Amino acid sequence: IIHPAWWQLVMPCTHRCTTDTSFKSHRRLLPKNYQHVLALVFAINKINQDPELLPNITLGFRIYESFFSARKTYESSFTLLSTRNGMIPNYNCDTQDKLSAVIGGLGSETSLQMATILGIYKIPQVRAISYGSFHAMLSDKFQFPSVYRMLPNEEPQSLGLVRLMQHFRWTWVGLIASDDDSGEKFVQTLKPMLIRNSICVAFTERAPHVPSPSMVHVFREQTSKLHSSISQTKAEVIVVYGDTDSLLGFKLFLHTNYQTALTPIGKVWITTAQWDFTSYIALNRWTLKPFHGALSFAVHTKEVPGFRDFLRTLNPYQPQGDIFIQRFWHTVFNCSIPYAGLTIKGGRNCSGKEELESLPGSDFEMKMSGQSYSIYNGVYAVAHALHALYSSKSKKELHPFLKNVRFNNSAGDKLYFDENGESSAGYNILNWIVFPNDSFVRVEVGHMDPRAPVGQEFTINERAIVWNSRFNQTVPRSVCTESCHPGYFRTVREEEPLCCYNCAPCPEGTISNQTDADHCNKCPEDRYPNRDQDKCIPKIMDFLSYEEPLGFILASFALLFSLLTALVLGMFIKHRDTPIVRANNRELSYVLLFSLLLCFLCSLVFIGRPGRVTCLLRQTAFGVIFSVSVSSVLAKTITVVLAFKATKPGASMRKWLGRRLASSIVVSCSLIQVGICAVWLGTTPPFPDLDMKSEAGHILVQCNEGSNIAFYCVLGYMGFLAIVSFTVAFLARKLPDTFNEAKFITFSMLVFCSVWVSFIPTYLSTKGKYMVAVEIFSILAASAGLLGCIFIPKCYIIVLRPELNTREQLVMKSKSGTQEL
Repeated sequence: IIHPAWWQLVMPCTHRCTTDTSFKSHRRLLPKNYQHVLALVFAINKINQDPELLPNITLGFRIYESFFSARKTYESSFTLLSTRNGMIPNYNCDTQDKLSAVIGGLGSETSLQMATILGIYKIPQVRAISYGSFHAMLSDKFQFPSVYRMLPNEEPQSLGLVRLMQHFRWTWVGLIASDDDSGEKFVQTLKPMLIRNSICVAFTERAPHVPSPSMVHVFREQTSKLHSSISQTKAEVIVVYGDTDSLLGFKLFLHTNYQTALTPIGKVWITTAQWDFTSYIALNRWTLKPFHGALSFAVHTKEVPGFRDFLRTLNPYQPQGDIFIQRFWHTVFNCSIPYAGLTIKGGRNCSGKEELESLPGSDFEMKMSGQSYSIYNGVYAVAHALHALYSSKSKKELHPFLKNVRFNNSAGDKLYFDENGESSAGYNILNWIVFPNDSFVRVEVGHMDPRAPVGQEFTINERAIVWNSRFNQTVPRSVCTESCHPGYFRTVREEEPLCCYNCAPCPEGTISNQTDADHCNKCPEDRYPNRDQDKCIPKIMDFLSYEEPLGFILASFALLFSLLTALVLGMFIKHRDTPIVRANNRELSYVLLFSLLLCFLCSLVFIGRPGRVTCLLRQTAFGVIFSVSVSSVLAKTITVVLAFKATKPGASMRKWLGRRLASSIVVSCSLIQVGICAVWLGTTPPFPDLDMKSEAGHILVQCNEGSNIAFYCVLGYMGFLAIVSFTVAFLARKLPDTFNEAKFITFSMLVFCSVWVSFIPTYLSTKGKYMVAVEIFSILAASAGLLGCIFIPKCYIIVLRPELNTREQLVMKSKSGTQEL
């Protein structure tokens, strides 16, 4: 086997072609690539042994070399087209060996040169080996209709690189490309793809060339610059592109660094399918340890049944026409084959029983490589096309049949060419595990399959990957800036790539729930940010409930005062015929006590979750009931004044005294308030409402009053009645009332007005349940003021001083009061 750069053209022939292999010349052996020839031989042997594929037709082959020379490429191409023994353009001197197709063209330029000649004669050219990019001109099916590509397109590989970085969130990577046109094309293709996917390139360097003796100083300058870029960057992931020869200088650089540096470079190398970095390792004794944990894209391959058994049958003493095997055996096993002129001074002779499995992977591998697999499939594609051609009894050319060929190979893969003459193959993703003795294992950890359904083209088994020992088996992070945690967002740094940024906390009221968020988002109205501002949590429904201490205390006081009011009412009813009860307008006292009882109880409507009914009842019930209470007090006050005026001789006020006046005052004043409430309920009634903005983290469940004007009209009218009652009571405070009820009413109205004057600013300055608590407190305080100031003194006389609750005491009081006046 020789380096693929030195054998380019693999020629299947038909009819009674011999199966001998001949090779014109060679330069330097690359044992690893001997497998390419063996894959070709294995495929042709299997086809020739298959009774159903090309029956009665034998395939043979010839191997030529281009020497990286355009002249040699053209010469070899013309030789193939003319005769086995010489080159005679436009003449075919072999009647038995008919050229059917060409498999080859290692480099883009070589393939283009071959296609220029072979295309004239419409000879199919199947490119099954490549260590460089595919020339764009070869994709022009109008100009080169005879070129077919068994290797996958490079576009899925570039897309796979992007998907790989996205999967591991590597946003800051380095690029090292070969110093040639293919390297430049790769960088120009990959860079925009990375940028579109928010991945930045930390640096772009060219791989150094292997130095000649006169250019060692240039190599040192190149490697010094390269080392500076690699060692100073934060990028832990570096993509390397190039073919095996163009990256020899880079591999020498890594070998030298590992051998001499105190801290060798430890990065995650991601290599493309064009570079087999194990080549030349055995030849130059370079270490593979820098590549431990590397990830590489490789042309898709599978285990081909029978190939390992075929390799085990190889014997240098039974070459069977294979001119490479003896030189290969001599090289890899370091033994002599004397009769072939291959000797090692002082060395042993080859036994022929040496096992290929014992060789290190850098010398030879038993599993068919991606390149060999493409050769194997290329030979079978030509065979199936020939079979279709001969089965059709057509004298047509091979192209239509090769273009439409579809078959399943022995490994189970379905193969065909698309409209551009490219195969359906994809890429495997390999993880390289290098052991201390420089032996290695390649583990398949993923694949990039362009035929897979959308979203499933790229797969990776993260758990199967062994990383470089520098990372302690944790997934490497390759970022310019440490990720912004949830609760923060990225801010751009001036004059730096987008991948380099600062992290700023989210503004108040917003959250970010992902790493490296570009902006923070507001929570829905019913949720609010948690303390770390990385998620939205439900807001607490906030209303005055019986379960909380404030609600429980207010409800308890309301019930206590209600009970006390009921006791006073019961006491007045029990002692209804006593002078003190009768003298203070018994019926008005009953109305006042009952309305106060309802006032205390209506405060309970304010506690609990607001509903439609409770919102309608709250303010209207409170306004009407309090209006009845204040109206009753006003009626009491007016009754006291009229009663005094009526005692004067000839007074005309006597006709106003009686139940009718008191009832008229209470009913008329109350009906005005009822009218106001009716208009309110009929136009803009109160309704349950959710206030999600006033308090962070809380939803205030409250009653929307519907119309603030109507609400303040209710309060204003009630205040008007209170002021009138206070004024009348204040003016009548010195009248000779038997039990000084005018004074008590004055004090009660003073308390009542003080409470409600204080209520308004306090009510307006609070929100939610505290606003409700203020109103409940005001209701309880005002009602308690009326109850305490008007009725407690009377209860004191009824219960504790019954001797004062007599008619005589009433008469004495009246007389003494009249004399004083």
